[in-house]
Amino acid sequence: MKPGTVSKAEKDRLLEKAMTEYGNDVYYIVYSYVKEHSLAEDLTQEIFIKFYQKMDTFREDSTLKTWIISVAVNHCKDYLRRWDTRMVSISNKINDMVKGKMGAPEQTVIEKEKNSELIQSVLSLPIKYREVIFLYYFEEMKLSDIGACMDLNTNTVKTRLTRGKALLGSTIKRNEVYNNG
Repeated sequence: MKPGTVSKAEKDRLLEKAMTEYGNDVYYIVYSYVKEHSLAEDLTQEIFIKFYQKMDTFREDSTLKTWIISVAVNHCKDYLRRWDTRMVSISNKINDMVKGKMGAPEQTVIEKEKNSELIQSVLSLPIKYREVIFLYYFEEMKLSDIGACMDLNTNTVKTRLTRGKALLGSTIKRNEVYNNG
């Protein structure tokens, strides 16, 4: 696919293929950033709109999946940097704290069942480790592909993966000690 030479029919076909093959991958990456299902769905739609609009700039230097993941990661980072996003996030945290004190016990049980301990541990990691662990283990991407989509050196990806695994291990051990007394 040469830049600027993609017909509308071809763009439509590629969009459908990308959404079918990579829609869940993009959603899970977005969710790992925003930690809210409805927001992750909205951002995933925005990412595919952006993909459609910029599709003719894809130069095939990487795989289509790597390129879409790169678009998703950058879109999420941009979203999280925005001022209004930070204000909504702070409001949500305050509301969650209030609900936690006043919420029904059933709601707490449902929330705990819905989220597995491992996912919660991964989501609690700092973003630079979380994204590498997510892409490597959950998306099964190669270190070089992760580096390409995040614009990082492969050695930096290896270092973040090693440190992330260590942090994840200590978080899980801490939770086991806390839960088991």
